[in-house]
Amino acid sequence: MKFFKFILLFLLAAQHCQAQDTAVILTKGMIDQPTNAIYFGWLNGWKFKQGTDTGFEKINIDTTGWKKLKPVEISSKQADKNGRVEGWFRIKIRLDSSLLNKQIGFDFRPYAATELFIDGKRIAVRGNTGENGKAFREYNGGLDPVIINLESSSSHLLAIHFVSYLSPIPPHDLKIWGGGIVFLTGPNYYNFYSDLTKNNFGTNVLLMSACALLSILFWLLRFQNKQEKNLVWIALFTSMLTILLFCSIGGSQTGITYVQSLTYNTLGGLSGFILILILLPLLLVKVFNREINRVLMWVLTLFVVLNFIASLNTLWNSFGPAAGVISTALVLGICIYYVVTSWKKLKGAQWAIVFGLIFFIITLVITLILQLLFKNLAYSVFFKNVSISLVFLSIPLSLLVYVSMRFKEIIVEVQINAKKVIELSEERKVDAENQQKILQEEVNRQTAEFRNTLTNLKSTQSQLIQSEKMASLGELTAGITHEIQNPLNFVNNFSEVNKELLIEMKDEMEKGNYDDVKEIVDDVINNEEKINHHGKRADAIVKGMLQHSSSGSGKKEPSDINKLADEYLRLAYHGLRAKDKSFNAMMKTDFDETIGNINIIPQDMGRVILNLITNAFYAASLPSKGGFLNPNYVHSPTVWVSTKRINTP
Repeated sequence: MKFFKFILLFLLAAQHCQAQDTAVILTKGMIDQPTNAIYFGWLNGWKFKQGTDTGFEKINIDTTGWKKLKPVEISSKQADKNGRVEGWFRIKIRLDSSLLNKQIGFDFRPYAATELFIDGKRIAVRGNTGENGKAFREYNGGLDPVIINLESSSSHLLAIHFVSYLSPIPPHDLKIWGGGIVFLTGPNYYNFYSDLTKNNFGTNVLLMSACALLSILFWLLRFQNKQEKNLVWIALFTSMLTILLFCSIGGSQTGITYVQSLTYNTLGGLSGFILILILLPLLLVKVFNREINRVLMWVLTLFVVLNFIASLNTLWNSFGPAAGVISTALVLGICIYYVVTSWKKLKGAQWAIVFGLIFFIITLVITLILQLLFKNLAYSVFFKNVSISLVFLSIPLSLLVYVSMRFKEIIVEVQINAKKVIELSEERKVDAENQQKILQEEVNRQTAEFRNTLTNLKSTQSQLIQSEKMASLGELTAGITHEIQNPLNFVNNFSEVNKELLIEMKDEMEKGNYDDVKEIVDDVINNEEKINHHGKRADAIVKGMLQHSSSGSGKKEPSDINKLADEYLRLAYHGLRAKDKSFNAMMKTDFDETIGNINIIPQDMGRVILNLITNAFYAASLPSKGGFLNPNYVHSPTVWVSTKRINTP
């Protein structure tokens, strides 16, 4: 809009420039409203002379050879090999009656050293042009107009001596803001811009503080809830918005250098670029549980490339804003597409993002339309504060609502899952009680089987004792009887204990003491494990006896030789004790645990081991010859059984 305003001012001023030395008449109609300024850097009638010569502020000098050049047209083309641009601008102006006898001011653009002369008299100096051997110093002040009162209606010679340098940062533009070096201000200019700057600063600080707090909140929530992946994009979005507002505040400060201003503007533009063109569509895709397809990636990449190329173009000052508006409109179109295509699948907290985006778009469009229809609204403090606040806070606040609703949904989900867990626990409790009943029935069945087994073993023992031909087997049966008595005692004892526990559990169930019931159930389970263990022990003894008495299959099978030797050691010992109560001997073992299972015929090997150990016990029971001669001699026979793994080639 300012570009077209400058063109209008240029056309108005051109009507007053009839000849080369004709004064340009400044009228009240040229004053830009509501800024109360005349940007006469766009007017015709300016003459330019490049160089370091002095004395060009004088009224009557020969300007033949001076170049017709407006202050707004000065650029890096006029720079010397050191990047320095120095020259003089001259123009004749005349105030019409509407501006006479009124306070007017001359304000200066920053980042150039400027000397202002009116009718050959130096009125103001900003910075230092390097005059009299002094070091160059650029001007980087803020609102600092020179107030004068031109009472004469005759023409006045305006001469400007300026010095500036090229920017050290590519593309190395001249360090002068657009709109010329000096412009004319009305009596209300200073108050207007001072109030506007203060209000803008206060509003931006409040907005930045709100966005910064939201950003910190979202990052903290992200670190505490890493399973919520969308919090990353939400935190990034609010962080970029905070950076954008920070750069807006920093770039509007007075007294900063050109590099600092360029840094703020570049960083702010980059953060805004990332915010709108990249994060906003990706945020919607993630929140709506959509896929980042190739089309979206290609479109975003195309936006990035086009905006980067446009930023390097010399026409960026005129094309850049249009490119930014077009890119923003296209990205918002993509966002609207995702909203429309996801409409039927949206639910719960996702609607908060939709309403925030719709409110953002409507507010932005209404603001632009009102500024086009009512130009003064662009400088209205109230309008700017309200519109900027609504535009900048619409999406962040909707994100806050989304996060709060999302966490509420998570809490509801947790409550539902907890209820299901409780119901499942109750079902498992009933199943446990049923399993306990089945287990008790199984215990009773196994106890009956153990008793039958005991009866059969006793019958077998009687038959073996009575058989002369099975003398060795009779000795073995005696050992088996002694060995099997221990597990059977355990089975009987734990069965009686389980009976008492079940009666106690029944009483506790009637009382409703389910915690005690659970403890009793655990005790019964432990007892049953012990019953099972000793039952298996008795079963193993019986199987060993049957294998010993049977002829066997004659086939080799993997067997634990250590276990077999230990079993027959104890059987042989108790067999001898059954025949002779006075018999006593020590038993020691030294088994090599690295042997593992070996392929043998268990029945045959068992008989061999039994005979060897029986013979060893008989030999050990006989006292030595020296023992008969020593009255204090105490016979203490000991039998060692050891195994050793010998590596064979």
